Amino acid sequence: ESEEINACTVKVKVDVDGKDEDWLFLFKNETHNHPTEIEPFGGAATCIGGAIRDPLSGRSYVYQAMRVTGAGDPTVPISETLPGKLPQRKIVTTAAAGYSSYGNQIGLATGQVDEIYHKGYIAKRMEIGAVVGAAPQKNVRREVPVPGDIIVLLGGRTGRDGCGGATGSSKSHNLESLESCGAEVQKGNAPEERKLQRLFRNEEAARLIKRCNDFGAGGVSVAIGELADGLKINLDAVPKKYEGLDGTELAISESQERMAVVLGKDDVRRFMELAESENLEATVVAEVQETPRLSMIWRGKTIVDISREFLNSNGAEKHASVSVKANPLPEKRLDGSFEKRMAELAGDLNICSKRGLSERFDSTIGAATVLMPFGGIYQRTPAQSMAAKFPLIKGETTTCSVMAYGFNPYIMERNQYVGAYLSVVESVSKLIASGATLDDCYLTFQEYFEKLGTNPDRWGKPFSALLGALSAQLDLKLAAIGGKDSMSGSFEDIDVPPTLVSFAVSVCSAENIISPEFKKSGNTVCLLAPEYGENGLPKAESLLKNYALVQDMIQKGQILSAYTPTYGGIAEGVMKMCFGNRLGFAFESGIGIDEVFGYLYGSFILETDGEVVGKPLGRIKDDYSLSFGAETVSLSKLEDVYENRLEGVFPCNRKAESSPAQSFSYDKRSALAPAVKTAKPKVLITVFPGTNCEYDTAKAFEKAGAEVFVEVINNLSPERLAESVKRVESGIKKSQIVMLPGGFSGGDEPDGSGKFITAFFRNARIKDAVHDLLSNRDGLMGGICNGFQALIKMGLVPYGYITDMDESCPTLTYNAIGRHQSKLVRTRIASVKSPWLSSCNVGDIYTVAISHGEGRFVCPDELLKKLAENGQIATQYVDIDGKPTMDIQFNPNGSVCAVEGITSPDGRVFGKMGHSERIGSLLYKNVPGSFDIGMFRNAVEYFK
Repeated sequence: ESEEINACTVKVKVDVDGKDEDWLFLFKNETHNHPTEIEPFGGAATCIGGAIRDPLSGRSYVYQAMRVTGAGDPTVPISETLPGKLPQRKIVTTAAAGYSSYGNQIGLATGQVDEIYHKGYIAKRMEIGAVVGAAPQKNVRREVPVPGDIIVLLGGRTGRDGCGGATGSSKSHNLESLESCGAEVQKGNAPEERKLQRLFRNEEAARLIKRCNDFGAGGVSVAIGELADGLKINLDAVPKKYEGLDGTELAISESQERMAVVLGKDDVRRFMELAESENLEATVVAEVQETPRLSMIWRGKTIVDISREFLNSNGAEKHASVSVKANPLPEKRLDGSFEKRMAELAGDLNICSKRGLSERFDSTIGAATVLMPFGGIYQRTPAQSMAAKFPLIKGETTTCSVMAYGFNPYIMERNQYVGAYLSVVESVSKLIASGATLDDCYLTFQEYFEKLGTNPDRWGKPFSALLGALSAQLDLKLAAIGGKDSMSGSFEDIDVPPTLVSFAVSVCSAENIISPEFKKSGNTVCLLAPEYGENGLPKAESLLKNYALVQDMIQKGQILSAYTPTYGGIAEGVMKMCFGNRLGFAFESGIGIDEVFGYLYGSFILETDGEVVGKPLGRIKDDYSLSFGAETVSLSKLEDVYENRLEGVFPCNRKAESSPAQSFSYDKRSALAPAVKTAKPKVLITVFPGTNCEYDTAKAFEKAGAEVFVEVINNLSPERLAESVKRVESGIKKSQIVMLPGGFSGGDEPDGSGKFITAFFRNARIKDAVHDLLSNRDGLMGGICNGFQALIKMGLVPYGYITDMDESCPTLTYNAIGRHQSKLVRTRIASVKSPWLSSCNVGDIYTVAISHGEGRFVCPDELLKKLAENGQIATQYVDIDGKPTMDIQFNPNGSVCAVEGITSPDGRVFGKMGHSERIGSLLYKNVPGSFDIGMFRNAVEYFK
């Protein structure tokens, strides 16, 4: 508990190298419904940016996110779009691009993405981002500011964007909203917020901060105004994007990526130095004063002078009348044969595959992801929760967080009490099914309702939802310690469905995490259901008993996979559990068809190796089909319907022009060796604006035995950039290895990534140092993803030296699918010529995380042939059978001849698209594979 205003914070124990440490665990959910409806890309981008800022202001590192959105049917023709509205397809696709662009750039793993479809969200889109963050408790100091303390503004500059954003979000929309509200949408800047993350992750910098606030609604007036009772703010000192802003605009602008920190006078200078070392602007803008008044100075005049007593009064009291309707309980019924019902289910917008949506979000950065969004060897079974290990800069941990959501709009619109209660049950049941524990579970809610006005019937909807959620908390003995509400979800005469989304979080051991895809043919599958009352809700005592049983069995290893039925009941659960490993299922003869397709919240589908818990539901089989009584349904046909329902909106299954690709093999090992040996080689890692893989890369090298130096490039002024050139030149001369990690340099520059890195390394001093490293000092150089893009644009691969490039040279360009791709892929070792691959053998297959928008390798045929003959094609994308392929499921960017990585002629320079640094224990538990290619260990061994 603290006077500081930021995200929900709980104290936890984190296992670090086998010893418990005191950490803070933070979580937050955020909506940007209004701006995303008006300007989908910017609105969704700043949704995740805003969600990150709250835990970040608590000095925590945000390491995983969840995105839950609500929309109308995106498959309807554009001609059916309502006047004054953007088409639903435009909103859903552009919002996904905005959120993923921001999250991918800042380096945040998005562990789960889902979109809920209901015609009511045509009134106003729902855009929710939920995040988890953590920090060692010793890093966080929370003190009451005292007179004389200084307020420093960090990060981005202030503009007119976002003026009125907070008040605009509280208005219902009309025919003019689309045209009149655009200026209220903030402009996000992910690389800038990444710099803030790096600074706050520095223990020294974090310990200097007494109190912190992020800039959101209300801008300076709120972000700084909340920090202390007495404040004198100098608006003239606030850094501006451009001239011409008046005092009011400077005071209320909601420009993004800014932080206000309270520092002791004696700590300001050191803090400013640390900020500059992270390429961050830092400016003194205010001072804490004795008098409890908020004053603002602009152009030498006091334009605001308000007493704290008045600010704390919260204004006049308001009252509303509430009328609660005795609404009937909702039912879900499908008619017809089992086959007909299954086909209808597979094609339901709220059940069908969202893989084409999810795969544009980076799910693996941070090397902490325990559950991939889709599991099984075919990566087709969606996980019901997201799980990630706590973010350690050094050391190993088994402690992980788990987050899940619960919500069904079709139940909520019929009965808000029941709907809200089941939202809580669904979110908690998903945690239990994933192996989390109830003891460490917390809730945070997101409410979203129509414009209420003074209508008692309208007020009755959030009131009923409040009671339902409260009843669930009391029954389960869990507390919602955070949340956010969004009202005014109305457009003309259309209202959003009554919405209460429950987010549940827990902290547990990653060793206990399990996933829902069926594991083995012949195994028993059981149904464990609670008792239900007359109101259709599970009885609390029965539910808690089942939770304890499932939790105990998972910890003992008796449950191999688990799924809790949601929108589509048992039928949806079994179907999705089959997809991941393409196993079939036969239902027990005593199971009724209505039970299979009806709602069954709070129950569990459990795979065991023979033990029956609850009642038998059926048995897993090799034949890829579903058997129910006399009917047998092809799962291949269901999967086709399921996978392609949203293909026209979120493509992921585009056919390649040709599927086979040539397989390359070069088994001659290099005789290269350094003239001077060293037991602990030095590695220089450069961090450019937009780089986000430096932590993972440094950790991989340190674990391999290297000494790592990280150099942050400062481009705040020409003078600082020149100093960075000197530091990097010196760093190269002192190092044996230079590594260019992944990210989005320069915010992912237009017309090709990696241009800023390339321009920097083409500086004569840097260029000479690199050539000396490679040609005279027997050094190594590597690049992954964005780093590979830079290496190839410099010519270091495939030529081995920095040179000018032309149309005869290879390059990396946009993925064939036209969007970012993130998933796990299989790669085959095609050459062992490079020292980076010295422990590998030709034909070895490694599973690797990819996350890029420009990863398609293209190369003239004649040059490609020479590269193959010289053993410079190091790795290739391969299918399940280990064969190079052009199939987009395995070669996600469409690279020619399935090329994933290449080397210089002598092998000293190695560039690849796949993130081989994203490895560690207990990661990617729902996707089988061998993940450690050994390149970091091999590079270190080369110098011994």
